[in-house]
Amino acid sequence: MCGIAGFIGRGDRDIIQAMINEIDYRGPDEKGFFTKEGVFLGHCRLSIIDLKTGGQPMFNEDKNVAVVFNGEIYNFLELKEILLKKGHQFKTQSDTEVIAHGYEEWGESVFEKMNGMFAVAIWDEKNKKLILGRDRFGEKPLYWASSLDIFIFSSELKSIFQHPSFKKEIDPVSLGKYFFFEYIPSPHTIFKGIKKIEPGHFLVFQNNKIKINSYWQIKFGGPEAVGIDENTALKNLDILLDQSVKKSLVSDVPLGVFLSGGIDSSTIAYFAQKNSNQPVKTFSIGFKEKSFDESKWARLVAKRLGTEHYEKIFSTKELINSISSVFGKLDEPLADASILPTYLLSKMAKEKVTVVLGGDGGDEFWMGYPTFIAHRLFPLFNIIPGFIKNNALNFFASLLPVSFDNFSFDFKVKKFLSGINIADNILRNQVWLSAFSPTELKSLFVPEIYEVIKNNVFEDINKIIGENTGMSKWQKLVYAYSKHYLAEDILTKVDRASMMNSLEVRSPFLNHELVSFVNNLPDNFKFKGMEGKYFLKKLMEPRLGKDIISRKKKGFGIPIARWLTGELKGELGKMLSEEKIKKQGFFDYSYVKKIITEHMEGRKNNRQKLWSLFVFQKWHENWAE
Repeated sequence: MCGIAGFIGRGDRDIIQAMINEIDYRGPDEKGFFTKEGVFLGHCRLSIIDLKTGGQPMFNEDKNVAVVFNGEIYNFLELKEILLKKGHQFKTQSDTEVIAHGYEEWGESVFEKMNGMFAVAIWDEKNKKLILGRDRFGEKPLYWASSLDIFIFSSELKSIFQHPSFKKEIDPVSLGKYFFFEYIPSPHTIFKGIKKIEPGHFLVFQNNKIKINSYWQIKFGGPEAVGIDENTALKNLDILLDQSVKKSLVSDVPLGVFLSGGIDSSTIAYFAQKNSNQPVKTFSIGFKEKSFDESKWARLVAKRLGTEHYEKIFSTKELINSISSVFGKLDEPLADASILPTYLLSKMAKEKVTVVLGGDGGDEFWMGYPTFIAHRLFPLFNIIPGFIKNNALNFFASLLPVSFDNFSFDFKVKKFLSGINIADNILRNQVWLSAFSPTELKSLFVPEIYEVIKNNVFEDINKIIGENTGMSKWQKLVYAYSKHYLAEDILTKVDRASMMNSLEVRSPFLNHELVSFVNNLPDNFKFKGMEGKYFLKKLMEPRLGKDIISRKKKGFGIPIARWLTGELKGELGKMLSEEKIKKQGFFDYSYVKKIITEHMEGRKNNRQKLWSLFVFQKWHENWAE
């Protein structure tokens, strides 16, 4: 796991060194540079595989192909064997060198052959061409910017800031997207002139021209979905999960597993222990607030599997103290508060290991989120006459007491009500996830900003809707979750929180061969009745126990609602002060004041809205002022 950066055009070695120094926590073990006639590549290395000779940049035999790489290629030994038979000569045992020779042999088709998580930059000296590629699901980040005679790229925004040609200017359209999604979806970023390469895509820069291509897309259906019986499917799933986890265990440094006690992380821990000759190290954290804590379940799973388990219970003070550490490095606003416990979990794990496996991807592809159940219920509410539905249900919601507990009943009901008048299930799903509904965005922004953003906020959702024709209702939701929430929130959160601690996180559920198999299964193998992850639960219940399989999903939440009325009340007032809000010119202060007052008086749980604003203000203070 590493950080990469580079540029084509005017500049010098001092600039590329400054770019790499800005993100060197992603790779504190070693730095490497390639400079030649206006081409500058940089790399900071977290040594995982081939500790002695795996330094970058890395080259092919005659050095006309140079590579800097962030990630892991799980099938690099298989690819290496193919390339050796074709006459390629290797000098290292690194997966990076396979990319250099693979590009020499297959050109841009090399990305289709790689099974892994990656952000790659390839300089083709012969054709004077730069190729940037990103993995299928977006596990590893890759930003780029271009203006006049300069092309710049990096693993993180802050690195691009180090090039003198770049000037910071907030993109108001992306600002609107942030408050709708709570993240900024690819290819957009918070700054004008900088973009993200989308997952499953590669970019070619040649002769000052840019071309972006897709090399992989999420697909559903196929021969496997027709007439497959449950026993055969379960056996195939067992084999694929086992293979995926086994490939993810390849490492020359200590390795462990994040374990929450939920089915996803417990499944990964089970297969990791199955494929290990010694107890696997597992890591979990807990909170003193009961409604947020699930550490007892992680302890139970660890005991059943026989892992070497490590646990820490964090206090409110420790969690709040992590805010400055996280937002001091988080250079693009992301309102997922679970980045804080993820950061602390990563920091704890780093004391023992350099690589961990996680369970990300299980909820998305196995339909495990509560919103799938909400969509199942939606037709029942949809047959109620509109005037009765709106009046009666909103009245019912207003009677519910406001609770600051994690995913409390009143919170879930009010979220459900916010989307019942939206016909399209993808847009409805996003409204359920969002801090601000479409109508609330109009209240949040001052009129001149809202006029700029109003026609663009939903373009990413419309793009998703346009791409998923021919899919079932449930496949459309899986597609939307994987393209947006998984890639832009979950995987971004995990990458940033772990890399701030120089820790690599791998996600075996995102092996694309496993995902393709799961996507080809019938919908009712994944979501049956009111139960998500049906087939995964059926496979794992005999191995983990019914109590683990059937327990309610808790999520990795923290008590933000309470913090905002207590420990963070002063900081919230400072960040959302009338002076600060009006000086920025983005938000309507009267509306901001209204939602603060509602929350402080206990009339509404506005923690999602206030936290999104708080995060943006912290980001703005650190990176935009």
